Amino acid sequence: MTTITPKPSYPSWVRELHSPPNPKSKSASSIRDPPGFSATSTGKRAQLSKSQPHKPPTPEETDILKVKKSWEVALAPAKQLPMNAIMMYMSGNSLQIFSIMMVFMLFKNPLQALMQTNAVFTKYETPRTRSKMWVVKAVYVLMNLVALGLGIWKVNGMGLLPTTRSDWLAWETQREPIERAVFTF
Repeated sequence: MTTITPKPSYPSWVRELHSPPNPKSKSASSIRDPPGFSATSTGKRAQLSKSQPHKPPTPEETDILKVKKSWEVALAPAKQLPMNAIMMYMSGNSLQIFSIMMVFMLFKNPLQALMQTNAVFTKYETPRTRSKMWVVKAVYVLMNLVALGLGIWKVNGMGLLPTTRSDWLAWETQREPIERAVFTF
């Protein structure tokens, strides 16, 4: 006696996985390309890229790219200044853990950046770009000093800088009066 076993029913995604994709239908070709795109231009680009090998950049082009990238790195602290200023304004002038941590980070990051200035720019420095790099480094240092100035402004606003005469009373000498007035009955 022969028993017929039914074929297992596979999910549709398994069947689609093992079958080749359908050729492009006529309805898909009736859809217009978006503005600025044409199938012929991409074919030309592909043919050009296959026919012409990519030539390596010249040392002058590499140096120009390195100088551009070093300017991006040098101006990065300036891009953080508005965000830091808003955060300092929003944290308030009271002594709370949040505002103290914000001020600590405002001092720590520029100080670390100033200490690592040469290390940051070593990968962009070549004998040909060395003359341009000192200006980039100077801008980098200046931007970090501006960030430190923002931190000093915040500490002064919190009242932690000794800028008034009353902050230095321990070092003031007591005045000797010229004459004394004594009350009598």
